[in-house]
Amino acid sequence: MSPILLRAPAVVLLLGALSAGCGDDGPPPPDVAPPPARLSGTPTYDARQEPAEAVLPLVPATATTLTVTDLDAVRVQLGVPDMTSDDLVTDREEFWQRAATEAPLLTDGLLRPDNSELMLDYGFTEDDVDWEAHFTGDQGAGWVLAFRPDLDMAPVASAVKAGVGVLAGGHVQGHLVSFGTATDGADSWATDPAFVGLLGAPAEATYVHRGCLPFADALGPGATQEDQDRVTEHEDVTDLDPLDAVVLEFGDHLATVRMPVHRLDLFDRLHVGDWWPRDGSPAFEDGFRQGVGDPATGRIGYVVPHPPLAAELALGETLPFGICNSVEPIAEPTGL
Repeated sequence: MSPILLRAPAVVLLLGALSAGCGDDGPPPPDVAPPPARLSGTPTYDARQEPAEAVLPLVPATATTLTVTDLDAVRVQLGVPDMTSDDLVTDREEFWQRAATEAPLLTDGLLRPDNSELMLDYGFTEDDVDWEAHFTGDQGAGWVLAFRPDLDMAPVASAVKAGVGVLAGGHVQGHLVSFGTATDGADSWATDPAFVGLLGAPAEATYVHRGCLPFADALGPGATQEDQDRVTEHEDVTDLDPLDAVVLEFGDHLATVRMPVHRLDLFDRLHVGDWWPRDGSPAFEDGFRQGVGDPATGRIGYVVPHPPLAAELALGETLPFGICNSVEPIAEPTGL
């Protein structure tokens, strides 16, 4: 890693000390760089883009985590590319059963609990959704459903107006139904340099997190101080470069981590997972194997032997390649 980056904190502290010593009445310079300026323009939704990129103008700037599941891509992968609510109930149920055991679903299907009512009264179901996105943040959670382009949206609008199930409070625009989305594309993830350029490749599912993941949290539930010490004995976590976003894409039994190109710590982030706890349920190595890195493209690739398990790890943020470069002690369980 660049020696300039390693010296930066010391330079900031020195400037702060000099400023205080000169009797400046103002506050010392911050030791954390301000976030980069937002990109110009007011992006809008473009259905021609891949789902994870298309949804960015709808994700509020305050959101911290985004998940996108391309159900159309999953249907293709499982051999039923044309499945809709017009298909037999038994065939549709078989698809969801297979998807739960074979695909990297990052959602259970937002409309599925209300499928029966929606089908009987309005003539559509979750099986008419092309892709589904969910986001969370300090200002609340939200979601976006993209329905197939040949679906008559009048019944969907009627269900939303009637407040059926999770559709209550939703907003219909074109073939999208959304809740809690950004009201201004200029104040969305689409103008945040942390995400622009990293999303847009075809994927069955995509997980995105603003910034890095706390080291202790990424070790997984139930991790101990001994687990953390085992990692730090082999890898100097504090030597990792800062990370503005964690982007993980799932394909056909493959996963791709995307970072800016030419990162000097890409191989370090790849190999820190070699020392991750192996007694967790599930463990990182159970979901992600045979990792390879390519700094020139900013990618880390993994073989995914069991996609649902890997998706579970992503949702639980047990992702070593995305950790922060700080180490906090893990509190011992009290037994209370």
